[in-house]
Amino acid sequence: MTGGTVQSALIAGTKRLSAAGIEGAPRDARLLMSHVLGLDPGRLTLVMPDAISEADVRAFDVAITRRVAREPVSHILGYREFYGRRFKVTADVLDPRPETEVLIAEALARPFNSVLDLGVGSGAILLTLLAEQVLAKGLGTDLSEAALSVARENAEGLGLSGRARFQQADWWEGIDGQFELIVSNPPYIARDEMGALAPELGHEPRMALTDEADGLDAYRAIAAKARQFLAPRGRLIVEIGPTQGAAVSDLFLDQGLKAVRVLADWDGRDRVVRAQAPNPHPRNDGK
Repeated sequence: MTGGTVQSALIAGTKRLSAAGIEGAPRDARLLMSHVLGLDPGRLTLVMPDAISEADVRAFDVAITRRVAREPVSHILGYREFYGRRFKVTADVLDPRPETEVLIAEALARPFNSVLDLGVGSGAILLTLLAEQVLAKGLGTDLSEAALSVARENAEGLGLSGRARFQQADWWEGIDGQFELIVSNPPYIARDEMGALAPELGHEPRMALTDEADGLDAYRAIAAKARQFLAPRGRLIVEIGPTQGAAVSDLFLDQGLKAVRVLADWDGRDRVVRAQAPNPHPRNDGK
């Protein structure tokens, strides 16, 4: 790509992405150009006829080259929008997905004062819930210290450091107390499914994607001790793969959890399983 106008550089970049088989090439090129120019994407059209500097052409060329190599757009930008907020993302955390908003909506269906996010990653789930539930406090755990660093930075950026705590943990390890809400988007891709994934996922942490087994190990670990850490009638809400609804439901039912239900995403695919701790003091009506 050489000098010229913003439009000519954008057209050249879009052609490179299309030739590389990138789905949504025009959208990605516009996002990358907006990032290079420091503009809101909605204002890009206004500067299309303007001259573009050689430095911006070079920066755009680098961004396009990274995308051609199947690096996610969010990693090139350094952030991802989720539930109306901007979260820093790096190669150390899973990219927040739009379908995870199904979990958020279910979690917000009832108020809560305490929340635990197992495998917090970027903090997108925990911090979104705290931002929406302004009196709540939360704990986010992760095995990866690098991921926790990203989550802490996002908490600070959103002004939530005072209500969010983070600690390194392997699932329930080192956790104390009970929570009204426990959430998780654990690694649920089976090892033998990894080879069929989109190349972009190769830029995300493998440990956040797969359990290196059948895709259910994380749910077994979560189910095994969930009742111990759930407050009475506390809720457990997890994201799942689209074929795992029945298996995860059975794991929760086997541990005595109640009100187990599978929720679909906007494409009609199973996406979330929710459950509830039993009431330890059922009503005695004399029957």
